[in-house]
Amino acid sequence: MRTPICRRLGCAVPVFAFSHCRDVVVEVTKAGGFGVLGAATFSPEQLETELRWIDARVGGRPYGVDVIIPSTYDVEAERSAGDLERLIPPAHRAFMDKLLADEGVPPLPPGERERILREIVDGRGSMTPEGARRLVATALRHPQVKMVVSALGAPPPDVVADLRARGVVVGAMCGKAAHARRQRDAGVELIVAQGTEAGGHTGEIATMVLVPQVVAACGPEVPVLAAGGITRGSQIAAALALGAQGVWCGTLWLGTRESELDEFEKAAVFAARAEDAVRRRARTGKTVRMIRSKLSEAWEAPGAPPYLPTPLQGVLYNEAHARVVRARRADLYSFPVGQSVCDVNEESTVREVMVRLQTEYLDAMERLYGLEEEE
Repeated sequence: MRTPICRRLGCAVPVFAFSHCRDVVVEVTKAGGFGVLGAATFSPEQLETELRWIDARVGGRPYGVDVIIPSTYDVEAERSAGDLERLIPPAHRAFMDKLLADEGVPPLPPGERERILREIVDGRGSMTPEGARRLVATALRHPQVKMVVSALGAPPPDVVADLRARGVVVGAMCGKAAHARRQRDAGVELIVAQGTEAGGHTGEIATMVLVPQVVAACGPEVPVLAAGGITRGSQIAAALALGAQGVWCGTLWLGTRESELDEFEKAAVFAARAEDAVRRRARTGKTVRMIRSKLSEAWEAPGAPPYLPTPLQGVLYNEAHARVVRARRADLYSFPVGQSVCDVNEESTVREVMVRLQTEYLDAMERLYGLEEEE
């Protein structure tokens, strides 16, 4: 399973684990994979704390950081990163407050609300080009960060140039072959071909269709990772057969003991079916695949206000999400997951998942070799 991108980055197996949880990043990296910390909702100070923690626990092994550098966003939010709450229109806030009040979800206690809101505003303030640049600058202070991935397209030319000059691999997510060509031409060195099955910000093309298109568009010089719907070793074998050099997984780690989700949230993930993972814009203002709930669907109903631009929709939604989690309301709970959430139905450890993936991969390869022998 050790593909060229593994040799370049210094990992043993081509399993790239995207997670907002530092524990998952550490455990995947220690198990031979390549952990990637989702940093889009961190402030630079929070990211610095997380990276120092990871550095101290991965035994010198390399890992990556994922940021969001949106091409469309609220320009005023760029100038007012520390005061995003005031930019949310009163009608939008009233809509969300009424929805939760009608459902009997209490407000956050005063002290807790201020703390959570500050964390949200500080983090969502990083979801602008300048905010993301601050995160990249923080990541570059850590020599073990060997890859930085832009989650919403190619990073700006100055960011690409800076990363490449420092020997850090520049990655980007894409949902179309045309996007991959633009990213390659912009200097991106690794492309994550993310099918619509994936959690988070996704396009409309399925992984099985998208990956070979992106591999062809990138050519032999730019490695491709397959993302979207991958929870089994047989799917890793399929991705490699399609020309990818590895897989990028996110949903798979949500049910692990190391996950950032608490017991209530994990139970909601374990109960979700493939068809419960729907694409909605309620969470960030951009299309995100997430668990369907009363909260996600309320924004689709007639009379709902229009979505706010990034990062304002995220500020509004995430305060409501905190209230839902505190109230333990599964019917209102939405979290980004892929359609492969149907395979995440009990708690395990990251190490157990890594062993299972490799065992299933070997089983799949044996089945394929067996077919050849039968002929």
